[in-house]
This record gives sequence, C-alpha cells and structure tokens, in this order.
Amino acid sequence: MLQYLKAEADRGRTPVIDAEISNVSRRGLLTGILGVGAFVLSVRLSLVDAKEAHKPYPTGGLKMPDGVVADPHVFIAIAPNGDVSIVTHRSEMGTGIRTSLPMVVADEMCADWSRVHLVQAPGDEPRYGNQDTDGSRSMRHFIQPMRQCGAAMRQMLETAAAAKWNVDPAMCQARNHEVVLLDNEKKETGKVLPFGELAQAAMALPVPAVETILYKSPDEFTLMGKGEVQIADLHNITVGKAGYGADVRLPGMKFAVMARPAVLGGRIKSYDASAALKVPGVHSVQEIAGVFAVPRKFAQLGGIAVVADSTYAAMQGRDALTIEWEDGPNVSYNSDSFTKEMSETAAKPGKVLRNQGDPDAAFAASKDIVTAEYHSQHLVQAPMEPLVAIARIADGKAEIWSCVQSPYGARKDIAEALKMPIENVTVHVSLLGGGFGRKSKWDFMLEAALLSQKLDGAPVLLQWTREDDIQHSFYHTTSVERIDVALDDKGKVTGWRHRTVAPSIVSTFKQDDGYQFPIEYGMGFVDVPFDVPNVRCENGQAMAHTRIGWFRSVSNVQRAFAVQSAVAEVAHKIGRDPKDFLLELIGPDRHIDPKASGFPDDFWNYGEPYEEFPINTARLKNVVRVAAEKAGWGKTLPAREGMGIAAHRSFASYVASVVHVKIDDDGTIRVPHVTSAIDCGFHVNPERIRSQMEGAAVMGMSNALYSGITFKNGAVQQSNYFDYNVTRMSNYPQKVDVHIIEAPWGVHAGGVGEPGVPPFAPALANAIFAASGKRLRNLPMGEKLA
Repeated sequence: MLQYLKAEADRGRTPVIDAEISNVSRRGLLTGILGVGAFVLSVRLSLVDAKEAHKPYPTGGLKMPDGVVADPHVFIAIAPNGDVSIVTHRSEMGTGIRTSLPMVVADEMCADWSRVHLVQAPGDEPRYGNQDTDGSRSMRHFIQPMRQCGAAMRQMLETAAAAKWNVDPAMCQARNHEVVLLDNEKKETGKVLPFGELAQAAMALPVPAVETILYKSPDEFTLMGKGEVQIADLHNITVGKAGYGADVRLPGMKFAVMARPAVLGGRIKSYDASAALKVPGVHSVQEIAGVFAVPRKFAQLGGIAVVADSTYAAMQGRDALTIEWEDGPNVSYNSDSFTKEMSETAAKPGKVLRNQGDPDAAFAASKDIVTAEYHSQHLVQAPMEPLVAIARIADGKAEIWSCVQSPYGARKDIAEALKMPIENVTVHVSLLGGGFGRKSKWDFMLEAALLSQKLDGAPVLLQWTREDDIQHSFYHTTSVERIDVALDDKGKVTGWRHRTVAPSIVSTFKQDDGYQFPIEYGMGFVDVPFDVPNVRCENGQAMAHTRIGWFRSVSNVQRAFAVQSAVAEVAHKIGRDPKDFLLELIGPDRHIDPKASGFPDDFWNYGEPYEEFPINTARLKNVVRVAAEKAGWGKTLPAREGMGIAAHRSFASYVASVVHVKIDDDGTIRVPHVTSAIDCGFHVNPERIRSQMEGAAVMGMSNALYSGITFKNGAVQQSNYFDYNVTRMSNYPQKVDVHIIEAPWGVHAGGVGEPGVPPFAPALANAIFAASGKRLRNLPMGEKLA
C-alpha cells in the first residue's frame, strides 16, 4: 500500500482514499501514512500455501476457500502517530464491504476502530487477489484471509514489544491499539507501548508462519458480530461529500455521450453530424467501432460519441445526430412471440439434467397432477447511479476512473483494446451508487478509453444516461418455468418435474446453443431440496437475442418464484397449511446427497466444496420456522389481507420470508409487513445484514410487481423509471423485520447481498392468493389486481 501511495504522489496524483472513519483531513491522513517510520505489513501466500492451509486453525475454526490465495496482498500501514490504514480491495455499492472486511482485520489486530482509515485499492489482482465484487462471496471468501492478516499483525506487534522489554512474547498482549506487558500471573503490569511506537520494529520481523498464527475466539471479538458498526462512508454519503464516478474532475477534461444501436449487433449504415457540430459547446463527433464477432463478452456495442464542454451540451449534440442503422438478425426479437415459443418448448421434454427415481412411473400412477407455468420478463439492473467512466491517456499510459465491480477484468481488456502493456493501465475505483451485477461488465469503460485515445489522450468523462442504461444493458434473462407435481391418493407428493426454458448467460461468453450452463441450473433448479422419491429436471432450448448478464440473485429469482409458488398451489389443492406442507416437503434433517439425488456431475455449488457447504435441510427448515413464528403465522387477519411464505437456499445461505399483504378497495397491493429469517453462518456486521435484507425486500417487491423489460423489433421498449417501474415511496414494504440466526462456531460464512431477494416474490404471490383467492404466475404481477 505504501508503495502505491508514494507512486501516486510521485506522479502528482491524489491516491484514491475515499473514506474517513474518524474526523481526519485527507492531507493529514496522507502525511501520517507517508511519514518516516510508517509500517507496512504485506502477507502474501502462494497457491500451494493456501491449499496446505485449508484446514481448521488453532483458534479460528473457519477455513480458507479452497484454491484461493490465502491473503490476497492485503496491506496494513501504521503511521508513527499510531493511525492505521487498511487497503480495501472490494467495490462498495451499498453492501458495506469496504467497512466489513477491514473490521475483521482491525478486530484481529486489536486496533481502535476510531483510528482506522480505509484506502481503496486500484484494479490489480496479482497484487490484491480477486477483486470481482459479485456472487455474494466477499465475506464468504475473505473473512478468514482478513482474520489471518489481522492476527499476523497482532503477533508481530507483540513480538516487537517483547524485544523492547526483553521478555517472552507470551508476556505481551495487544489490546485496544497498544501492547500491554503482563506479569507471570497474566495480570497487567501498567507498562504499555502504543502501536505507533512499535511499527518500525515490527516491520523488520518476518510474517509468522501460517500454522503458528493464533486467532481470537468469538468471546474475544470486539467488532465482529458485535453491536452496530455503521459503514465508513455513511457520513460523506449523507452530506453529499462521497466520491462517485461522475464526481471525478481532471484538468482539460471533456464530456461525452454516445448514440448506440437499439438492436444487438446493429451497425452504422450512415450518419450526418453537421447539426450536432453546430450545437454550442460541442467539440467533435467520433465513431467508436463495435465488436460484432461472437462471443462479444463485455465488448463495446459501438456507435457515435459526441464530445463537448458539458454533458448537457453532449446530450443536445447527440439529439441532433442523424443516424441510419443496419439492425441485423436480432431485429426479429419480440417478447410476446418469444414467450409463447418458450411456453411451447416447456410443454415438451427437454434436456434431462437431474433424474432421481422413476418420474415417468410416478406420474403414470398418480391420483392427481398439479401443473403450473410461471413466466418472468427480462430485468435490468437500473442502479440509481448510471454508468460512467473517465479516461486519460498520456505518455503511453492510461488511467481510468469508474464505478466498477470488477476493476482488474476491466484493466486487462482496456490494455488489450488500447494495445498497451497492462502495467501501463491503471483503474481507479470510486464508490458505486448501486451495481446489482451491471457494473461487473466494463463495456462503458472500454468506450471511454477508446474515445480518449481518439482525442489524442485528452481526459474525457463518458456518461451513460438513464435511457442508455436501460436500453443497452446486459439483461437478466426472461424465462418460462413449468412444474408438474404428481400426487397419490393420500395427497402425498410422489413425483416432481421441473422444466426451465430461458436464454443463457453463457451466450455472452461463447457460441450460443440455447441451453443453460451449470451455474444457472445450480440455482434453485437441480438442487431443489425436497424429500420426493421421483424428481426430473429438464432444460429446453432458448436462443439469446440480446446481451444476457447477471442480476442480483441471477437465476434464483425465477426459480424460487416458480418452486415456492408451486408448493403453495399444491398445499391449497390438498387442503394443507402452506408452511406445514413446505416443511413436510423439505423432509427430515439431512445433508442432501447429490449423487443419490440424481444431481448432474457438474453440479455447481456456488463455487464451494460441497463437503463443507452442503445443502442442509435442518437450516432451511429452521429459517422457515423462525420467520413463521416471528410473523405470527396462522393468526386471523381482516378481510383482503393475507400472509404468504417462501424459503430458498442460495449463495450458501438460507432465507425464509413471510410477506403480509393488504389489498385496497381499488385493488392496489400493499405490503405492511415483511418478516425474514436468514442463516448466513459466521457473520461480521449485523447492521449490514439487516440493511441488505431490507433492501432485498424493496427490490423483491420491484421485481414482483413493477419491473419488466420487453422487446419489440429487437429493441427495448422501456427507457426510464416512468415505464421501467420500481418500488416507490407511495407503495413499499412498510416494515421489514430481520432475524439473523446465530450459527454455531465453525459454520462457514454464506452470502448476504443476494439471498434475500429470491423468496420475496413467491411469498408475495402466496400472500396475494391468501388475501384474494387469485393466483398470479407472471412477473411482474402488476401493482393492482384486475
């Protein structure tokens, strides 16, 4: 970290330090960090070390992710005045990860949190380790590496103190930003050394071997899992001082927007820029070539950029452009007809991905069959902050500033696009005003870099408008989920058949064959955890005609909606309580055996080893029971009110939600109360868990009632929040109660950012049915009942 700060200062740049936990000026912070005697700890283990360390630790109990570098270049600096700076290498978009991971380091090293400052890492995975902030894995994968870094720092400080006092290191103990000397009875002697005085001596010591590092026990934690630790950026965000992508300003910077093809694969036939160039403030019009070879991955769409003195002037210039497009084959894409095709495909046998028992015999012998089909439109991430990137190329080097979730992936592709060595490209990461997966794709950054190159390296801010963001995204897939349930003469489920038809994300990365890949069918499809003897899961073909990308919770969104709605429909059919029937379907407490259950050989378990992250039905049932109990499940409600319940495992966490619905006289669907229970294993920051679950309820309501993207003649029909609707203050979940399950010590951390979303829509649909008797199977369902 120190080398990074010095290098930036030598270049005349301001290092990216966006968060101040205590009231310290930026200049003062830099002076402290760069002053004489600053101590930097760099813990770096090879891949071999990480695999050898994949075992329980002396007082840790938690394991490293298999095959991941044990500590991905995490740096800690202690200034002579004792202030501690911690590099945060994940992108902050509201999850609190910039705060939560440094909390782990600070806790293990016994640092005073009020004296900790955060430094945002640039995109550099060889140095910092994985920086893709997605997949609800930041805490899951980095709690233990961060604990290791903090614990190593603590031991080095204690060893340095022991040398000064000429005592055994066992007589020294770090506490609250200082090391205290103990007597033979382990009582404090009154002698202390603050961290700042120990920094230089500790710097000369080797990093302790992994097997010798001692970790705190849970009862010694001061930050992890304790109290309410607000995110470090909260004050600056609240008062408008936080730095987002569009806040960057550079000398001589220009501003630009682009006109892009409405249809994927569209090309410029001709254009006339004469009127655009007459707009006051417009400097030039530049053509940016698109990438049309398949797979496109995250390449730029191509189009016409208008460069001006301000974003407003650039937008006016864009409006004055005359462009004739050649749309290409995707002009035939129409949502209505495509949904009909998917439904027809779902009615026929598909590619078998899971087969357990003899489903054909079970359906042939059934007393009754319940069949339902659930439709979902495309979704777009639509974060409050639209995409933006700033690029500057000078002296053979490129710098990019952006609100990006995957800075190193962007850096690699930008270097390739500019034909530069990667070491000559720097990607700075700002705060993100929401991401939801869209800012994991860096096409907008490539555009900015290529545009700066065309401007002879001049700095340029390329702004996407809300319309650009909604009409040129990587969309959550549209889908049809068909579920058939076989019942015997006693109402017991004897057969379960689920067919999924949806364009695949894999079409973004390779030649499309119309079928889903393991990551998608591992999300609530082949892994349905029911105690049913005969199960078949089939995938029907659906070709992609737009860019498909991940969206918060990915395929879990439509799978949970279908599965948990179907459970409630069957419960109603046989006259059972939905909650009791769900628990019965899940069955006895057990770890699902993938092989015995007919899971495919390539079953994807969120990238985790199944032995350590099994599907645990006891944990799933427990969140169902807790949510139901806390919500008052079964209580009598007034007319036109009802409760619905749903549960789902995703990203190695278990969530159940009970949604309480009230339907107005005009049919408006309102949600006065949501009760959710989450079991995410070992957790660090309860405040952020509750915040993420509350946000999941709001986003879940958007997905369920309001949001949908449709295509006509290959183009997106929606353009802004007036027609791509989201939950608003006029109708939102009024109260969200979140109950965090306290996991036994040693249970791995699961994800938090995404698992709260999938259960909401089915719980809402089930509540609407309980309140009105109307079953809604298409997302979005609409705000009002017909």
